[in-house]
Amino acid sequence: MQPLAPNQQLLPLTACVNERGHLVIGGCDVVELVAQWGSPLYIVDEVTLRTACRYYREGFKRFYPGPSQPIYAAKAWCCLGILAMVVSEGLGLDVVSGGELTTAIRLGVPPERVYLHGNNKSQAELTLALDYGCRIVVDNWHELKTLAQLAQERGRRVPILIRLTPGIECHTHEYIRTGHLDSKFGFDPSQWPALVDWLLGQSYLECIGLHAHIGSQIFALDPHRDLTEVLVDYYAQGLQAGLPLQAVNVGGGLGIRYVETDQPPAIADWVRVVSEGVTQHCQARGVPLPLLISEPGRSIVGPAGVTAYTLGGRKEIPGGRTYISVDGGMSDNPRPITYQARYQALVANRCLDPIAETVTVAGKHCESGDILIRDISMPLTQPGDVLVVLATGAYNASMASNYNRMPRPAAVVVRDGDAELLVRRETWEDLLRHDCLPLRLELAESCDGGRGWGD
Repeated sequence: MQPLAPNQQLLPLTACVNERGHLVIGGCDVVELVAQWGSPLYIVDEVTLRTACRYYREGFKRFYPGPSQPIYAAKAWCCLGILAMVVSEGLGLDVVSGGELTTAIRLGVPPERVYLHGNNKSQAELTLALDYGCRIVVDNWHELKTLAQLAQERGRRVPILIRLTPGIECHTHEYIRTGHLDSKFGFDPSQWPALVDWLLGQSYLECIGLHAHIGSQIFALDPHRDLTEVLVDYYAQGLQAGLPLQAVNVGGGLGIRYVETDQPPAIADWVRVVSEGVTQHCQARGVPLPLLISEPGRSIVGPAGVTAYTLGGRKEIPGGRTYISVDGGMSDNPRPITYQARYQALVANRCLDPIAETVTVAGKHCESGDILIRDISMPLTQPGDVLVVLATGAYNASMASNYNRMPRPAAVVVRDGDAELLVRRETWEDLLRHDCLPLRLELAESCDGGRGWGD
């Protein structure tokens, strides 16, 4: 076995090359995984995922003198197996819908470790959260008043956190910036005094904490440091006014490396910055250290996942690009067409072959924009080779669609040479499962009423 340079930093921790020149992850030959499970195939390295969880958990114990609770942002990838791994590592869960919450409930996650987010929670979702007993992060006045009424009807005191928009800009795609004032998320800070007065008059809502989030895929540490000052300031004001505040949630947003030029901070550096920031500002204001909550998602599951495809057609344009096509694309990875996201890849059955050409990796969907990677240097390939796109563990499976009536891929988790199914592959018949055909729309025996098309 040998390492894979220069892609080693982009690969899961257990990745190496075997004597056949094949990519191995979690002790499993990726070419053999595709032969067994088909493609496209999501592959999750359990060691990499668990290691990231431990970096967060142990980092807070090292750098933060108060209590802490990292909670996994389930939106990055929510399925029973992924949640089971992160919860078993001591993390809680950040869920943003009834579906994600139901997954946590089915798994049996303790309700005090589950936090329900969302800017437009339905009454059904709020009711489910109330009955389950999890924490609810409240986003706006409508939700706050609805929740107060539901809690009163049940005669139950509900623990909530208030989400504030901190007004902090950061360098990331505009679709995944959430901390600036012109955002759909959270209360405007100018509403904080009115919120405090209103909450103090509530018998069934217990405001135990504050929450803010500045965005996603962020490399700079300064915005996170600035966020701690903003949140602690409101935390101190709330305590002084008489709110029973106990927790501050600094969100997540730490970026990961998708290509060699990306230079994200280490998890330990991010944890140190937010821990020191909260500690320093609490000491300066003379308030007790809160429970420090963080919400990593991408940085936990992103580097742990890869997607394996089978190569098909090839198109060489004289004087232009060479396209190689895979058996998936924007339905299993919508990030390139949505965010112009960049990725790196390698050929799993040609890891030791020399670089020979520059190609563009195209998906199979009926969209000109269905391009996974533009202008990547690769060995010479042929149909049937296995292409592996790296760092696809976050927001690929969770954002996958059935565009062009494509079944969503299977997912496996690998460890110590064993591969186990996380998600079954959808079939063509599965795509019809929820279709309904009104009787009046049923067709005759043939589409032209029994006549030949040439008649």
